[in-house]
Amino acid sequence: MDIKYQKTQGLTDKSLTYCPGCTHGIAHKLVAETLEELDVLGETIGVASVGCSVFSYQFFNCDMQQAPHGRSCAEATGIKRVRPNNIVFTYQGDGDLASIGIAETIHAANRGENITVIFINNAIYGMTGGQMAPTTLLGQKTTTSQDGRDVLVHGNPIKISEIFSQIDGVAYLERVALYDPKHVIKAKKAIKKAFQYQIEKRGFTMIEILSTCPVNWGMHPIDALKWVKTDMEPIYPLGVFKDKGDQDA
Repeated sequence: MDIKYQKTQGLTDKSLTYCPGCTHGIAHKLVAETLEELDVLGETIGVASVGCSVFSYQFFNCDMQQAPHGRSCAEATGIKRVRPNNIVFTYQGDGDLASIGIAETIHAANRGENITVIFINNAIYGMTGGQMAPTTLLGQKTTTSQDGRDVLVHGNPIKISEIFSQIDGVAYLERVALYDPKHVIKAKKAIKKAFQYQIEKRGFTMIEILSTCPVNWGMHPIDALKWVKTDMEPIYPLGVFKDKGDQDA
């Protein structure tokens, strides 16, 4: 019998702990499939952050390290410098990366550390109860912005890809989304390119993924997918923000 599809060896048999409709699971699958297809699972070390993905060390079928809140890129830097031939990645949410961990992340990028960052942007703090995140949209209601995010009170949403595109140490940076099959396929290609660049020792790579949080957004999962497209994407436009490979061509 021909096998048409089977689960990637890049994931363990542990059941995911994410809420129904959350696209963290899709992101996990894409990263795991990529590592398997590149034949680097046995050489990969991932760094789990604090947030909804805090248990990702149970899900990825490779060596994993747990980092304190926001310190994933600092740990990844140490791991990569000690073991430069290993593939090293971090898996971080917008609170972990864009708030408490912004210093570690931006300086790792500035140094051109040869690591890959998978950045999940769902515009809210998911694990801790739906508070406003650095990426929360203007007007978006959260448990700490009950009248909606106000630019005069809270400032504008932080656009990580736009900021990091100005950093010389960044080799590849793309923002993708997971709201339909077409964009899932594009996200997979971006993730694979980021890891390929790390294999080629080109420097720091990051993939920002627009993701859903139906529970804290107070939406049906289908409506949450639509909201990523209609509300998030205009603020966080998709595309390649930096590609040194294209510059070298």
